[in-house]
Amino acid sequence: MPNAVLEVTDIRKRFGSTVALDGVSLTVEAGEVFGLLGPNGAGKTTLLSIAAGLTRADSGSVNLFGKPFTRDDREMRHLIGIGTQDLSIYPDLTASENLRFFGKLYGLRGKQLESRVGEMLASVGLTDRANDRAGTFSGGMKRRLNLAVAVVHAPKLLILDEPTTGVDPQSRNHIFEQVKALNAAGLTVIYTSHYMEEVQTLCSRIAVLDNGLLRACDTLPNLLSRLDTTIRVTVTNAPEGFAERLARARGVNRVREEPLPPTPSPKKGGGERIVSLALATSDTPLGSSPPPFLGEGVGGRGSSTFELVVEDIGPVLAKVASECAATGAELASATTTEPTLERVFLHLTGRGLRD
Repeated sequence: MPNAVLEVTDIRKRFGSTVALDGVSLTVEAGEVFGLLGPNGAGKTTLLSIAAGLTRADSGSVNLFGKPFTRDDREMRHLIGIGTQDLSIYPDLTASENLRFFGKLYGLRGKQLESRVGEMLASVGLTDRANDRAGTFSGGMKRRLNLAVAVVHAPKLLILDEPTTGVDPQSRNHIFEQVKALNAAGLTVIYTSHYMEEVQTLCSRIAVLDNGLLRACDTLPNLLSRLDTTIRVTVTNAPEGFAERLARARGVNRVREEPLPPTPSPKKGGGERIVSLALATSDTPLGSSPPPFLGEGVGGRGSSTFELVVEDIGPVLAKVASECAATGAELASATTTEPTLERVFLHLTGRGLRD
């Protein structure tokens, strides 16, 4: 792929009997912020370590900027910057000394080194703390310095593993904005975080790992399209056939009934029902047939709750309102639930705890 910065193909890695990666393949394109998500133990850090040349894969290949990349290729490793989840900075060194140390590891010397040290201190807001030991810094300041040492040598690819873990909101926002600025200047970034809103805002494409397998890799809109938008409306005085009228609305393709448990001695002519009008639910396998129409539930006046899973909220809500006006029903309430990256993540990886 001509614009590929990183290509990993069929990467496999075991640690004893534990399969960390089981045939993972993905591509990171030039200039993008590529999100990498997964529960604890999914294989994210192992994959990043292999991609950065820090760990050998058992099998598979890694290409960096179109060339085969191995752990022994020191020259190409200079093209990569790494911001690890565990802080890489030395607490007994000052902020400037940390930056000089890492800059020299990458071959910077003299005026070039001093210029980069000054630039990095300014970029992460630590100029006034340049001569203070890193061990005296707050958690947020340490994280900002950790980012600075990762890019002091001006890499072409930046790998960030949980860069905002455990920091105050101000430092988190500063790191977030700095990553956006680095990317805007042309730096390709691989970004992993448990903060879904960061990934959802930053990343053009997102991969989800779980149990060493690649569960998905796509743009955010395509990932969100795996789940449905739900509208839940409560209508009073809904006439017979109201569900069928809503089912004919554009964007509503499937009907499913979920009746409430029967109540003892219901009043004549009263009752309550729940009717779901759905395209699909998040638990419905792709390609499966829609369930048959199951009817409208208990008839008569009173309150009815309809749960509609739809393609687009606006037109369907307008249809609900127009049907209420046409039939004399009254819309009592409406709530919506839209797909989010967190919902997609849980759909792909499950809700069980990972320690």
